[in-house]
Amino acid sequence: MGGALTGKINLSYLIFLAATAALGGLLFGFDIAIITGAGPFLTQHFQLNDLSLGWAFSSLLFGCVIGSTVAGRLTNRYGRRSILLYVAALFSATSIATGMAPSFTTFVLARFIGGLAVGGASILSPMYVAEVSPPSLRGRMGTLYQLSIVVGILMSYCINYLLRNAGVANWRWMFMSGVVPSLIFFLLLLRAPETPRYLFLAGREREGLAILERISGRASAESEAVEIRASLVEKRHAWLDLLRPGIRRAVAVGFVLAILVHVSGINTIIDYAPTILRSAGWKLDAALFSTFMVGINNLVFTLVSFWVIDRYGRKPLYIVGSLGMAAALTLLAVTVAAGRFQGTVVLVLILGYLAFFASCIGPVFWTLVSEIFPNNIRGTAMAIPVLTQWIANAVVVLFFPYAFHQIGKAVTFGFLAAMAIAQATVTWLWVPETKNKTLEEIERAWAGEGAGETAEPAE
Repeated sequence: MGGALTGKINLSYLIFLAATAALGGLLFGFDIAIITGAGPFLTQHFQLNDLSLGWAFSSLLFGCVIGSTVAGRLTNRYGRRSILLYVAALFSATSIATGMAPSFTTFVLARFIGGLAVGGASILSPMYVAEVSPPSLRGRMGTLYQLSIVVGILMSYCINYLLRNAGVANWRWMFMSGVVPSLIFFLLLLRAPETPRYLFLAGREREGLAILERISGRASAESEAVEIRASLVEKRHAWLDLLRPGIRRAVAVGFVLAILVHVSGINTIIDYAPTILRSAGWKLDAALFSTFMVGINNLVFTLVSFWVIDRYGRKPLYIVGSLGMAAALTLLAVTVAAGRFQGTVVLVLILGYLAFFASCIGPVFWTLVSEIFPNNIRGTAMAIPVLTQWIANAVVVLFFPYAFHQIGKAVTFGFLAAMAIAQATVTWLWVPETKNKTLEEIERAWAGEGAGETAEPAE
């Protein structure tokens, strides 16, 4: 019912709200990619080996683990927007602290604390977007978060290349430039309201209804308000509620997808692109310049996802993207085994891998984990996949330099390809289609009350 009823949507206001919240993804993309260009200079400055370099890259991600957990627990008490304001301020402060770090220990600590902010944004930004978006546009609005991530990555690549010859302190300026996007994020958040679903949860229904009316008109707002109230009737113990039949299936699906999205290799490619290209015979300047192509490719195919996610649905895109990634990774392993891991062919295969991820996997993952959980426990439930993906991300990024150089390139790429195939298989078997469904309809589908393409996935 809810998915079929639509009013006249105030698209400009909706885009402002979704784009503002999605800027949290820009902080994520900026921070995971700024160290890509700074890595070679950090290695020289602090005399790092493979494992300490992995720790320099992954320390942020271990902070994200805690940040996402804390934000998930606090958001139902204090709201989405309020905590995002603290996230923006903390990111600004830690950008300066990282750039000014006098020792490697201080550098790692500052990156870890910065991860608290990035982890908080990773759970709150997609949640905010999902909770303000009408069902017919929720997929497209959700892609704005992934788009912000890739814009942040591209921005970092540009900064890295422009500052590469800025002297011995060049890596410091790379990190301190993060103050600018965090301040923009903070100022825009000051103009954004809380989400309607949080306002209903907090007993501020009049405010919530007013925002719904501004987004999609009075008739749609009143219909949506009825569904929101119904979903919030029972006050439950959130953590115990995750074990209910139906909900535990959603949690299990989110948990598995969160692991596979990283063990299939995306952040090893993003973070270590210059390292991979240098091992294929590229000079440092050429490797850093090639990251422009990586960033632009990522941006273009994320824009593609904006047009296809609500047309073709989440599940088909996830399967196609996973198989495409597996093919590119397999070919990378084959080039190593054949002694052809060099030159342009490596860059082309990396770009192919990223094209499938950016157009199919990245935006769909963040859209799914923000829409598959019930309203009254969304903050707590989302902490499971978000926390899990940060742990998987941190472990993969930490050990990739060692695996790549010590275990071997072919084995490393082969393992990542196998995980991409596993991702396609899990999606085909257990992930439901959520296209054009209200958040409340998705909740009923997990509990076995839905029908059609959102039917309960098999156990």
